[in-house]
Amino acid sequence: MFIDTHAHIFMPEFDADRDEALARAMAAGIELLVVVGYHLEASRKAVEAAQRYPQVYASVGIHPHDAKHYDDAAEETLRKLAKSPKVVAIGECGLDFFRDRSPRPAQVEAFRRQVRLAKELGLPLIVHDRDAHQETMKILKEEQAEVVVLHCFSGDLAMAEEAWARGYYTSIAGPVTYPKNEGLRDIVRKAKADRLVLETDCPYLPPQAFRGQRNEPAYLFDTANEVAIILGMSLEELGRLTSENARRLFRLPSLS
Repeated sequence: MFIDTHAHIFMPEFDADRDEALARAMAAGIELLVVVGYHLEASRKAVEAAQRYPQVYASVGIHPHDAKHYDDAAEETLRKLAKSPKVVAIGECGLDFFRDRSPRPAQVEAFRRQVRLAKELGLPLIVHDRDAHQETMKILKEEQAEVVVLHCFSGDLAMAEEAWARGYYTSIAGPVTYPKNEGLRDIVRKAKADRLVLETDCPYLPPQAFRGQRNEPAYLFDTANEVAIILGMSLEELGRLTSENARRLFRLPSLS
């Protein structure tokens, strides 16, 4: 059994078949999911999904795209949402210097404040980092971030090794299956085993077999299969390893 550590099943792309998509995930061996908020309304929907579905847990946060809206009131809303029983993390938050939909100073400020909020609440931090690798690692170090997962890891091996040395987790998504992504496969090959988790980031980033389609939690199986091949493990071994890591990271219940 596997855990999808980063999904967005509350998005409109799943409105027509959300229950069916979750049933397909269960049939494919995905027993638990962490659904991740990226602004206040998405965070509310993540909490609602966790309340509705027993296999779903939630994270609440404000993505760098919406960092320009981060203020004291937004932070207080996140703080209140984070007290819901099935909220297991703060995020996704971080830096996105590729699209720059919020000014970079606003992104940095919102990121720093969410690192502090996670520490205050004793929750892990889900980090979005796109084209901002050095800046992301610098802020995490300066803010003395504690439990961190670098979602959909896209840095190089040196960044991954620094992350593992700090005790951070690296999350592997569908791009590990893309033919030209040998760099990510090499990172998986050299990964610190107890700091590796899996995700879909659905509806985004489907594995190679589903390119051009909506991603969904069941497709985590394809990513897991690729990672198992890279590591020379059986799927059962990889499931145990990555599920143990995800449970430790998010303090999720044991699978049975």
